[in-house]
Amino acid sequence: MLSLDFSEIRNAFEFVSSGSRDENNAYICKKTGVIYWTSTTLDLEEEVPKDLETSLDYVEVPHKNELKLGQSLALTFIDQTLPDEYNFVASLFRKRGAYRRFKDMLQYQGLLEKWYAFEEQASDDALLAWCEENEIKLIDKEQ
Repeated sequence: MLSLDFSEIRNAFEFVSSGSRDENNAYICKKTGVIYWTSTTLDLEEEVPKDLETSLDYVEVPHKNELKLGQSLALTFIDQTLPDEYNFVASLFRKRGAYRRFKDMLQYQGLLEKWYAFEEQASDDALLAWCEENEIKLIDKEQ
């Protein structure tokens, strides 16, 4: 079983999730634990194996949307904290700039810090489950 530091996986996850799907990618070598980073928009100047996307020797770090940590997480948070605003927030996500407006609303309601804590916990939980599914043992994260 592969052992990795949770902070390395979290950094790779945040990199992948910082752009749209397939803009930034990270792959973990199952044999060595080395993480390879690729991007369609950034010049990373890193040598990467040619078979990253095709070989079973690598596992691709998921984007937050693959772990249901995008819009659905925001709606779950609103459902738990401001259920009367659920329909309004759902309507925000039908237009561009939804997250900015969502966070502006949370700031106005005094809930932005609570959202960040909720989002971080949900991300950690989803990453822990993803690591378990992919047989990655974590070195520094209590499970």
